[in-house]
Parts: sequence; C-alpha cells; structure tokens
Amino acid sequence: MADVQGVTGDRLKSFIERLETLEDEKRELGEQIKEVFAEAKGEGFDVKVMRQLLKLRKMKPHDRMEQEELLDVYKSAIGML
Repeated sequence: MADVQGVTGDRLKSFIERLETLEDEKRELGEQIKEVFAEAKGEGFDVKVMRQLLKLRKMKPHDRMEQEELLDVYKSAIGML
C-alpha cells in the first residue's frame, strides 16, 4: 500500500486488523461471561451480588476496608444500621 500524506497504508492496515481481532475476542469473552452468569443464576446464585464481589475483589484490601467503613458511616447517618 502507498503512503498518503505521511500515513503508511500497510502499517495502518496492520493496526486496524489487530483491533478488529481484539474486538472479536472481546465480544466472544463477553458472551462467555454472560453464559457463566446465566449458569450461576440457574443454580440459584444472585448475579448482582456476584458482580459486587467481583468489583470488591479487584480492589486493594485497604481501599475495600475504607469503602466499607464509609458505607457503614453513611448507613448510620440515614438510620439504616
């Protein structure tokens, strides 16, 4: 492919093709994730709670503890505890 105004066609095409492949893989992973959630739901697990657990597990322990403490303070402030 030719260069057009400083853009190398072959290099650009390479990036586009790699991104297309990654988008396909991302779509496939999304479908697999949905299937796992559906399977868990079918066995009686609460998907919303599972999503919360996933979010919490991504957090550092200190950040998670800080957030839980603040949540308790807020709950107490509005009479939920």
